[in-house]
Amino acid sequence: MISILRNTTYAALFSAQVIALIGTGLLTVALGLLAFDLAGERAGLVLGLAYTIKMVAYVGLSPIAQALVHRLPRKAVLIGADLVRVAVALCLPFVTEVWQVYVLVFVLQSASATFTPAFQAVIPDVLPAEQDYTRALSLSRLAYDLENLISPAAAALLLTVLSYNWLFLGTVLGFAASAALVWSVCVPPVGGHQISRPFSERLTRGTRIYLATPRLRGLLALNLAAASVGAFVLVNTVVLVRAGYGGTETDLARAMACFGAGSMTAALLLPALLDRLPDRPVMLVGAAFLAGFAILAAVILTVAGLPQWLGFLGLWAVLGFFYSCVMTPSGRLLRRSAHSEDRPAVFAAQFALSHACWLLTYPLAGWVGQAFGMDVALGLLGAIALTGLVLARLLWPAESTRELEHEHPDLPQDHPHLRAHHGQRRHAHVFVIDDEHRVWPTQG
Repeated sequence: MISILRNTTYAALFSAQVIALIGTGLLTVALGLLAFDLAGERAGLVLGLAYTIKMVAYVGLSPIAQALVHRLPRKAVLIGADLVRVAVALCLPFVTEVWQVYVLVFVLQSASATFTPAFQAVIPDVLPAEQDYTRALSLSRLAYDLENLISPAAAALLLTVLSYNWLFLGTVLGFAASAALVWSVCVPPVGGHQISRPFSERLTRGTRIYLATPRLRGLLALNLAAASVGAFVLVNTVVLVRAGYGGTETDLARAMACFGAGSMTAALLLPALLDRLPDRPVMLVGAAFLAGFAILAAVILTVAGLPQWLGFLGLWAVLGFFYSCVMTPSGRLLRRSAHSEDRPAVFAAQFALSHACWLLTYPLAGWVGQAFGMDVALGLLGAIALTGLVLARLLWPAESTRELEHEHPDLPQDHPHLRAHHGQRRHAHVFVIDDEHRVWPTQG
């Protein structure tokens, strides 16, 4: 897996991702402390609204941002988004009112909604070989999990000698370093022939390709399954550990570390597994076990109460493992489902639609857990995950071949696409939704 870091362009971009993630982790800790300073016991409400604003920005602005920057150089887009995040982080230590937090969070997450899909769409062009790209996806998953472990520890260490406002400086340095690393490499331009399209078409093109592709409709259902269980873990682990087990903040860190360790284990094993097996069975089995263990845990909570502490940690590790089995291969499906020129739009659609799933499951996990108990919340979210699994199986048929036979009765005989296939209106090739192929073939 580490061998792909010999590609200097990818190594610089991966380093930019890791450093920016650590800066984001420091920002999360500092923002919580800032909210408490501004709102006291209402800090949870402030943070809840701030994170809702984050998700709304992700869902609503990612396709818009991609459509606006469509014709701009990729490097300029990535560096510009990082510099906006630097500017916001510089402003946060000087905040004196809660509304200012909301405005700055919206601006920062709007920049992230521009940066992240554009960054993700660059990597398949930097690593065109599928095996290399698979390993890059696993490294990316490892980076997210390590950030969850490293950033809180680094923040705790810094807070022993500095005030929390200095954590914002760490965020500034993280985003600035990310911009510098992107600037230092040659970012490949968007491949293919760039056609001038109206803004309305650019705005909806990624979502149209996404929803017209069976494997991506299945991916959306799997996003819902993963977000259901993931939201319960992220929202309610603190309640289970502190109130249920009477644990300390260190115990909470251990529980989240177990979830992250399970996810990292899967990320390490998946490249070799995906070299031998298709994505569909790996992701469906991961979703089946994720939903199954969540429902089983809900039954145990209802019947016998909380399990022993070590059993709880083991369960969180198992959930993390299968969560990663669902999420890590998703980039392979996106890469396979669009031409290079359409990948930024498709990655933006995935970014928006997947976060729409989290926008649904985050508040559901918190509200149901508080109103009806942890067992009911986990059972409900496990049932939603199971529903996502069933939908994925229905929406994403098994693919016996990547080349699909289809016909073009509407194209003129001298069309370049027909000429490329010797004038044959009925032919087979690797099929993606584009200007010549607007509907997925349903037969033969």
